[in-house]
Amino acid sequence: MADSPLPPVESPPPMTHTRADAWALVSEFVQSDSLRKHMLAVEASMRYYAEQLGGDVEYWGIAGLIHDFDYEQYPTLDQHVWVGSRILAERGWPADLIRTVQSHANYMGVPRAKLVDRALFACDELSGFVTAVAYVRPNHSLAEVEPRSVIKKMKDKAFARAVSREDMEQGALELGLPLATHVAHIIAALQRVAPTLGL
Repeated sequence: MADSPLPPVESPPPMTHTRADAWALVSEFVQSDSLRKHMLAVEASMRYYAEQLGGDVEYWGIAGLIHDFDYEQYPTLDQHVWVGSRILAERGWPADLIRTVQSHANYMGVPRAKLVDRALFACDELSGFVTAVAYVRPNHSLAEVEPRSVIKKMKDKAFARAVSREDMEQGALELGLPLATHVAHIIAALQRVAPTLGL
């Protein structure tokens, strides 16, 4: 997939759900402050990339905001995203949006055929990793985070051990970007919402 050209930006399906509906879903299923902040971080990154790539900012943002809404209650590989997909479908969320959410989990086997799919995969792990780097800066601030420091931390296997380095690198490839450029974009996106993230 790394060598394939970027898919065209597609118009999103008609949305009957709003960002407020997405946040209500998150609030219903997620009590963990850190998980909520992760989802807000991915939302910010998705909105940033929608602006950069010509996507629908609201649609891409909602995809980022809800992508892990079921994780706290259904964290195992045989539940996470599977259960969430069923809940979204039962509540009338668009099938295309559900498929995008599914595509961020490699184990579901859903091809990332659309640009929004690739962006969600690319933003997910790296948004969390950049946040983790900010937490260990002297002032716990995103303003102190630079691409080179993030890439250096990626080489430290003991740091944020649960975050897949392969997925972060693959995400950049799927967007056709050098890793350092992708990291810079994520930092810029998260700096916009730094107060919300407590960073």
